[in-house]
Amino acid sequence: MRIDKYLWCTRYFKTRNIATTACKKGHIKVNDQVVKPSREVYATDKISVRKDQVNYSLTILDIPPNRIGAKLVDIYRVDTTPKSAFEAQELLKYSKDYYRKKGTGRPTKKDRRDIDDIYLENEI
Repeated sequence: MRIDKYLWCTRYFKTRNIATTACKKGHIKVNDQVVKPSREVYATDKISVRKDQVNYSLTILDIPPNRIGAKLVDIYRVDTTPKSAFEAQELLKYSKDYYRKKGTGRPTKKDRRDIDDIYLENEI
């Protein structure tokens, strides 16, 4: 089975076109080699997928006949992604909430209220 079709079948990507684009951009590696979307994959291959700033690692157990339900995905692959990759993603989410780029214009009404709340807390 092609690598783009496999990633679509095991629900790593919502559409096959997105999986193909990820392969063309070099976000997909099979056995530590960047691959084209047409690369055939087999059982015991190790795949590395870069998606949403997380490097997922997985090992193929079997090839699915077609796109499968989310509950059946574990039959066809083993996810070996380290926990630290997900922890870094959580920290990134929190940092985006509190970071405002310089020069993006005047504060919004919500920003101004948040600033006022901070000043009121410090005065008390």
